[in-house]
Amino acid sequence: MSKQVTLPIVLTIAGSDSGGGAGIQADLKTFASLRVHGTTAITSLTAQNPKGVRGIQTAKPAMVRQQIEAVFDELRPVAVKVGMLYSVEIVKTVAAFFEKLGGERPSLVVDPVMVATSGRELLKQGAIRELKERLLPLATLVTPNVPEAGVLVGREPRTVEGLGAAARKIHERFGCAALVKGGHLAGVKEAVDIFYDGQTELVLRAPFIKDLSVRGTGCTYSAAITAFLAWGYELPEAVKQAKTFMTGAIGQRGLAGAYEVLNNAWR
Repeated sequence: MSKQVTLPIVLTIAGSDSGGGAGIQADLKTFASLRVHGTTAITSLTAQNPKGVRGIQTAKPAMVRQQIEAVFDELRPVAVKVGMLYSVEIVKTVAAFFEKLGGERPSLVVDPVMVATSGRELLKQGAIRELKERLLPLATLVTPNVPEAGVLVGREPRTVEGLGAAARKIHERFGCAALVKGGHLAGVKEAVDIFYDGQTELVLRAPFIKDLSVRGTGCTYSAAITAFLAWGYELPEAVKQAKTFMTGAIGQRGLAGAYEVLNNAWR
C-alpha cells in the first residue's frame, strides 16, 4: 500500500487575473507545480489580458475577511502570500486579521503589487501608507521590484549595489526580510536580486533573457517562496530555491519547464 502524503496548505490573498498570467491564477499554478495545496482569498476582479488592465472591481472588505477566516478555520495555512490589495480598506482588513493572530501567525510573504506591467495603478496611494505602517511589520518577507522598492525607501535603486542598499533599508525600516528584484535595472546582463534578513545577504543571479515578454513573474516568484516555506525550508534557502524555479519558468517559457529545472537542481 502506498504511503499517503499530506500536502502543506498555503493561502494567497490577491486579485484575479482574467488573462490567467498573474494574480490568483499564477499563484495557484505555482502552488500546484510545487505540490502544495493552494487556497485563496480574492481581493478584486480584474478584466485584463497581456496588453493591459481594462477594469478593476474590488471585493467588499468584509468578504475578504470572511474568505480568510473560512480558510483558517478548516484549512489553516502554514504560509501565506499577499499580492494585490488595491484599497485602503482591504489593506486594513488583511493587516487587522494577522495582527490578531499575534505569535501564531504563519510565514507571511508580501508582494507589494503597486502598478501593473501596462502601467495601471493596482494599489491606491492611501493604501501604500497602510501597507508600510501595518502590514510590512507583520511580514516575514517583502518582495519589491525596483519601482516598488523606490516607493518603500524613497529612492529607486539604479545599480546592483543600490538593490542591496534598498534591501537593508527595508529591513531597518519595517523589520522584515527583503528580496529586492533587479529585473527593471537598465543595462544589466544578468537578472540580479538581493535578499537581506538582518543576518544573511544573498546575491542571486540568473541569465537575463532578452526579447521575452513575461507577465506575472513577481506573483510566481513570491508564490514559489511561499510554497518552499510551507515545505519547511528556512527563508534564505526558500528564496534560493524559488530563484531556481523562476529561472526555469522564464527560460523554458512556463511552469512545466520550471519544475523540470528545479528537479534537476535537486538531484
